[in-house]
Amino acid sequence: MITIDGSIGYGQVLRTTIALSALTLKSVRIINIRKNRPNPGLQMQHLTGVRIAGEFTNAEIKGLELHSTEIEFIPKSHRIESRKIDIGTAGSIGLLLQTLTPLLIFADKEITLDVTGGTAGLGAPTIQYMQHVTFPMLNKFGVPLPEIEIIREGFYPKGQGEVRITFHPVEKLNSVRLLERGEIKSINGVSVVGSLPEGIAERQSNSAKKTLIKNNFPGAQIEKKIENTASPGTSITLWADCGNSVIGSDAIGKLGKPAERIGEECAIELVNSLKSAAALDKWMSDQIIPFLALAKGRSEVKVEDIKWEL
Repeated sequence: MITIDGSIGYGQVLRTTIALSALTLKSVRIINIRKNRPNPGLQMQHLTGVRIAGEFTNAEIKGLELHSTEIEFIPKSHRIESRKIDIGTAGSIGLLLQTLTPLLIFADKEITLDVTGGTAGLGAPTIQYMQHVTFPMLNKFGVPLPEIEIIREGFYPKGQGEVRITFHPVEKLNSVRLLERGEIKSINGVSVVGSLPEGIAERQSNSAKKTLIKNNFPGAQIEKKIENTASPGTSITLWADCGNSVIGSDAIGKLGKPAERIGEECAIELVNSLKSAAALDKWMSDQIIPFLALAKGRSEVKVEDIKWEL
């Protein structure tokens, strides 16, 4: 059994470990899970991801409970089927997909998941970032683009967002060489408002556009999306379609923080990523690692920034 120390890297260590364990059917023991976080151990989206990966692999799992800081995951055989998944809170749908994607793309058939949870949250990619940045970048390895339908947005604390995603199988992944982003073809985005005044979406969007223009990136097209959600909330996601890659950023609303500031922060983050000229923004740097390992041949990538936290 392979032992992994989860105290460095936070939840991404857990997600990557479980994803590769489930795919290869190799047993793992993960200790010190999210040890240095303010709320250490498994949260709902982590717990759900491990549980579903376990069900897809007939796994024996020890220590699988909320706030647990140590688990053993012993997969036995693959049994991957389309299904419904309810995270039960505003736990991130995007983070759940990070855990399951490496397994689902190597299934022997098309798999559809209907997932209920959060579509935007602190420390997690929005579902729009997954749709417009993560999966287009994975497509460069040969991963077929999944079909994603965002049925309903979901914000903290109740969540209840609904996403349907269909994965298509792939036999192998190709190596990639992603160093420079290339020439910017377009900048797009979506400003989402749930159960709050519609004008907030406009203010987020306009602020992002002004910030991009100020930094010599004009012409952004940002959709405004207004919904009734179980809990009020906002998010904004931006992405730049470049010659060699897709660069993205996102931000979520916060009580007492002006919508203009949310839009500005999201745009500044995108500007900084674009100015680095690297093929990967800092949020893709850890998401792409499992696929680099699984691809046939040697890959080479350049990321905007890597932050080491010990």
